[in-house]
Amino acid sequence: MQLTRRDTLAMGLGATALALLPIRATAATDDLIAAFTGGAEVGEGGITLTAPEIAENGNTVPVGFDAPGAAAVMMLAPGNPNPAVGTFNFGPLAGSQSASTRIRLAGTQDVMAIARMADGSFTQTSATVKVTIGGCGG
Repeated sequence: MQLTRRDTLAMGLGATALALLPIRATAATDDLIAAFTGGAEVGEGGITLTAPEIAENGNTVPVGFDAPGAAAVMMLAPGNPNPAVGTFNFGPLAGSQSASTRIRLAGTQDVMAIARMADGSFTQTSATVKVTIGGCGG
């Protein structure tokens, strides 16, 4: 096979575009976290995130969280084209600070939950969900 200058240039541009995709997704996630926290430091723990280890269908992945004492919780799926899953707000009369839903995942990735606690501090947790193709476990 003989490569022309045009073929080499096209392959180089394609590789560059492919390499920049994850950076853009990470930047969008970082921007969402910064907007939610106002730039405050985020600690670990205080939230229980429930998600399956393996999802046979990425279209309907059940996820949930329990965050006692939280005023708001933001869920993110950084590997999705639009990483924001949702923000859940809890008032002073909320019986519990928990929620569950089903989300769509574009592929194997971490699902994150970031909580703003009643005292103004922030905490986060994450869980890796492996999305199989066609339910074959691979």
